[in-house]
Formats: sequence, structure tokens, C-alpha cells
Amino acid sequence: MGGSVAGLLTAHVLADHAERVTVLERDHYEDAPGPRAGVPQSRHTHVLLTSGMNALDELLPGLLTELAEAGAPRLAVPGDLGVWQAGQWISRRHPSAPIMTPSRPLLEHRVRRRVLAGPRIDVRTGTEATGLLGRPGRVTGVVVRQRGAAHHTRQDLTADLVVDATGRTGRTPQWLAGLGGRSPAEEVVDTGRAYATCVFHADDPAGDLRGFYIVPDAGQPFGAIVLPAEGDRWLVTLSGPRDEAPPTDPEGFTGFADRLPHPAVHKWLSTARPVTRPVGYRHTANRRRRYDRLGRDHTGLLVVGDALCALNPVYGQGLSVAALSAVALKRELAGGRVPPVHALQRAVLRSSRPAWDVATGADSPMPGAAGNAVRGGPVARLLDRYLARVRDRVPGDPVVCTANRDVLFLLAPPRTLLTSPRVLRRALLTTAVPTPRDLPTP
Repeated sequence: MGGSVAGLLTAHVLADHAERVTVLERDHYEDAPGPRAGVPQSRHTHVLLTSGMNALDELLPGLLTELAEAGAPRLAVPGDLGVWQAGQWISRRHPSAPIMTPSRPLLEHRVRRRVLAGPRIDVRTGTEATGLLGRPGRVTGVVVRQRGAAHHTRQDLTADLVVDATGRTGRTPQWLAGLGGRSPAEEVVDTGRAYATCVFHADDPAGDLRGFYIVPDAGQPFGAIVLPAEGDRWLVTLSGPRDEAPPTDPEGFTGFADRLPHPAVHKWLSTARPVTRPVGYRHTANRRRRYDRLGRDHTGLLVVGDALCALNPVYGQGLSVAALSAVALKRELAGGRVPPVHALQRAVLRSSRPAWDVATGADSPMPGAAGNAVRGGPVARLLDRYLARVRDRVPGDPVVCTANRDVLFLLAPPRTLLTSPRVLRRALLTTAVPTPRDLPTP
């Protein structure tokens, strides 16, 4: 259920172990890349982190080359970006790691074309799942109907395994309850952050820069992501705290950038030409559903993507987590044996844990953060104080910057910031090295 990136990559992996994989997608696919109604994020800025690039290359060799040939930019971070954190610019001389910044429609189109070429994969577009078949603890299929058709046109599809890749708004918890079973427990951290994205034509920023990333934090709640995309376009995402959402008119959107802690983005936007109207988005809660705790005897259902672990999109982890989860599923299925669904679910959830820890760790100290997974208490406050010292040293210290970047890019678990002797020594025993307030040079 769900034919976006997470669902497609999962179908690709399962096709090596199944006679037939059927993808059910509510929308109708277009021949060319373009935003889809069923993917609200399709008009917003997206990033493939280094970890996501590595995972996609393992799953679909050659895809990164296809994206580059279609115009998807490849950048080095922090070498190509003006990254503002902890009140200063991060030195661009620190060691860099690559990212790619294709638009979501281009990436999904190329993934879809590769995956659906598989001989064991079918797709049914314009098809909406309306419920599950089975009994408590055992899912045996789905109830579907064609979009726009009456409910009495329902069709029952049986399956050995049902995969839920329907995203944040998926209704699987309610459907499980409707079968008489248990719904999964939910863990939530919600800051109420809102953002908006607008597409621009513009000259490159000054200083040989290829974009900006203004990092929000508890003391400075406004953020910006400015990145190039294919087609000589720039995607600009501005974010603000609860009740301070960026406007969705071009003039107000540009004016909102004046609230950022450095004028560089606003100055650049003031000379850019909007191609579209800004599009807003407010569903930024981190939400993890613990299907892994339903019990070993819970069979027939695997949940992936945002339906399992939805992250605050402002951290740019979603596409990479989808690819990493598919790799985790692939490795769990390797070896010729068929593991129980419970083991597959644990593997997929485990692959998303570093991203969950990064996103909820950043959001928990934000003013107004709410939810049952907000980190609090003496230990959390002590950890926040230590991580603040780490962040203060990122701009001027190449060792701390590299370790922090590897965590943010999902190349290393967050605990490495606590266990690395080199990071500990610099965070606790050295003074932060300030960087110039002017735009950073290469």
C-alpha cells in the first residue's frame, strides 16, 4: 500500500523473495516528473544525504548517475554551502561529504521507472486501500476500491504479506483495531514548527556558494534551506516556530527571510525571481509507531516509511531513511531463509533509530515542544548542555565538525558524539574558535 519512494524501494527488495509484488497507489502516475496530490512533500526541498546516496547505489546501481545526467546537483558539505550554526558560519575548509539535491518528483520518477521494470512487480494506480483483511494478530490482505468509485465496489485482495507505506496519514492503526487487534503505541515529539517552500530563478550566491543552511535551535528558532535543483532552479524553504509560519505570498515569503539571524539569505532572495507561489506545510511532528512491540505472533503486516517513523522534514532525513530501511530489509532477508515478520519489522525500525534520535534530540529542547517522547529531566538537561558545547565548536573545529556532520548525515550513530575521545576532549577542555561573521570563503 503506497507507491512513493519508501513503498517502491520495499517492493524492489521483496521482489527477490516473492512470486509477485503488487503496488497499490492512490494517484495516477504521470509519464514525466511532476508533483503528485498524494505526496504533499513533492513541492518542497529534498536532500539525499551521503548515507542515502550510498543506500540507493546499493539498491539501484547506476541511479545516482541517472540523476546527475538529468541535472540533479551534487554538493559538498560544508565546502559548497553557507551553513550558519550556533551564531556563526561553519568554516568551509572543514572536511566535506557529498549530498545530492534532486527535486522530489525527479527522484521518485527515476526510482519508479527502475523499480516497476522488475518482472515480478505489478502496479495498480488509482486504487485506494480502505481496510485490512484478517483477524487479531494476523493480516491476510487488504480491502481496496478504485478512487472515485462507490464503497460497494470494494474488492478483497489476499496476500502473504501486506506492506503499509501510506505515510503519515495512514490508517493502519485504526484498521488493526477494527480487526479486533491492538493498535501500536505511539511516541511523539511535536514543536509545531511550520515551513514554506518557493521555487526561484536566481544567480548563484556570492563567494562561490551553492546554497545556504540556517540551522534553527532553541535560542534562534528561524531556519532556511536554499539549494539548487535540476532545471536551473533554486528551492528555498523557510521555517518558523509555532504560530510564526512563513507567509505563502512571494513578497511576504521574501520578507520573512529578514527574520533570519544573518542577512545573507534575505539579501540573495531580494534579487531572485519567484517561479511559483510559496507552498506551506505544518505536519512536522516526529511520530514513531511501535509495531515492533505488537508481539512475535503478529504476522502478515510490515510497516515502513513515514507510516512507521515520521520525522520532522526540516532535517532532510526522509528520503535517506527510506533507502536505509530498504537496505536493512534486504540484509535481513539475505541468506536464503525467510525470517518472521517480527524480525523484519525490528530491522526496519532499527535502521531509522539514528534519524529519530537526531530529530527528536534537536526538537526536544525547542520552546513549546510537546509529546510523550520529549526528553526531559536532569539527565536530558545535562546531555543538552554537553551537546550545546559540541555545537558551539562545530563552526571552528574540523574534528568536531566532521563528527557532527557524520551523525547528521546518518553515517555514524549519535552516541559517537559522547564516546569519541577526540570529540569529548575538544567539547569539554577547549574554547570554541570563532569564525568571521562575513560569508565564509572556500
